[in-house]
Amino acid sequence: MSSTSAASTLKPSLRLDTRIVPDRRRHKRYPLALLGRFMRANKQEFPCRLNDISVGGVSLMAPVEVDIDERIVAYLDELGGIEGVVVRVFDGGFAMSLRVSQHKREKLAAQITWLVNKDELGNSFGRRHHRISVPNKTSTLRLADGTTVDCRVLDVSLSGASIGTDARPPIGEEVMFGKLRCKVMRYHDRGIGVQFLDIPDPEALRRYFG
Repeated sequence: MSSTSAASTLKPSLRLDTRIVPDRRRHKRYPLALLGRFMRANKQEFPCRLNDISVGGVSLMAPVEVDIDERIVAYLDELGGIEGVVVRVFDGGFAMSLRVSQHKREKLAAQITWLVNKDELGNSFGRRHHRISVPNKTSTLRLADGTTVDCRVLDVSLSGASIGTDARPPIGEEVMFGKLRCKVMRYHDRGIGVQFLDIPDPEALRRYFG
């Protein structure tokens, strides 16, 4: 089922995008426990955990205190990069207002829809490109520090891949997957998920992973 048809068949109670996008004054937040990292204004990075999210803001648990009005850039498992300004601090974390364009807001609404309802929707909802399982294919993963490790190709699409590896480079870090430049987007129980930074030619991708 395509992501368009999947979204059109959702019950009204599951169509978060129709309810949260039009509301400009106050956005309903939804609890989601996602791991990630965030970068402070001084460029220091720390781990974090998402508490809840809306298209207008997020609440994060963090091991350090941050300042009101501080600009934060965060990379969250299964969501990717977000940025905003701290509007509230509390014991063990902080809340920030997101700075997003209308296009990003609509994309974020679709991501929240999928994450909150993925048990009903299935794992394919919200992906930009169809993913193909690649059995018994190996490759290499070169990390930012120059280290190269062997890895397994679990599945691949024109936008990214799922890689079997024990390596856990930071979310948001740029790596080389074979000859493809990628950004680490998420962790899973078998390895990592990456997004291709340069969308490869479909035929070349098919030959490489075929």
